[in-house]
Amino acid sequence: MKRGIAVLVSVGALVTVAYFTASKWAIRHETITFLDPARDNRPVEVDIAVRRDKELQADAGMIKLPVAILNHGNTVKFTEYSFLANIFAARGYEVVSIQHDLPTDPPMVTKIGEPYVGRLAQIQRGVANIKFAVAQMRDARPNADYDHLTMVGHSMGGDITMYFAKQYPEEIKKVVTLDNLRVPFITAGKFKILSFRSKDPQFKTDPGVIPSSDICEKAGITVVNTNFQHNDMRDTGSENAKSSIQAMLDKFLAEADSDPHSRRDQLTENPRPRTCHALRFDRKRNQASQAYDALGVPISWRM
Repeated sequence: MKRGIAVLVSVGALVTVAYFTASKWAIRHETITFLDPARDNRPVEVDIAVRRDKELQADAGMIKLPVAILNHGNTVKFTEYSFLANIFAARGYEVVSIQHDLPTDPPMVTKIGEPYVGRLAQIQRGVANIKFAVAQMRDARPNADYDHLTMVGHSMGGDITMYFAKQYPEEIKKVVTLDNLRVPFITAGKFKILSFRSKDPQFKTDPGVIPSSDICEKAGITVVNTNFQHNDMRDTGSENAKSSIQAMLDKFLAEADSDPHSRRDQLTENPRPRTCHALRFDRKRNQASQAYDALGVPISWRM
């Protein structure tokens, strides 16, 4: 099997998508606006998605909810990734989707030669939004684990995700990006990374962002090359793209959340191997081939 490409889809994962579609009515969404006094009362709006039964258990002190922070792409609203938020929420996460830009913010301008082609200020603003929102959430909804975050982001939100994880690795449990283009992947191997890549000529990843397959294998990074367009990776994308991403994401979460060695600093002296192929499928389950076809995975890579 060729390195650097993860094969993630199984019949079980495909069935799970149907479960999430049916169970989304048990997921509660709530929008809260926090005002940041350190930044002239800048409004930071968040959408919270949580499964109702898990919320009741957390409120009763029975469990502590894992937390996923969801970061939107440039000019896309924070509410336009419900297909991702509902996957995490259905798995028992408290999902916090943050609105990073405001109509009053200056436009983002590409500047060749500057860090991240001139996007550093917007990325750092996103990091500040996350830190502030998480601090507020600790008070507003204390029955969740804000010390070990799963960071998720699409496009510019993926760059914010990766930059935050680089600045605060001790606060990260997992990272999931969808077509982040500017900020290089973290290769220290302290947490697992899943990244979906588009096949879109209008959105080219900068050189050096995606590590080589050998580095991916050593660092526990899973890269999924798809045939989807960059803008398919949000609620307005095709149902085929969204359901395929949901299936693979669910498989990743199922394995990562059950893995006691999900962080390098928790490994024993004889850790099990960590590779880019941690998520596999049963070759006897032919129904998964539809999802592979949608992703454009060559037959020779399907084991």
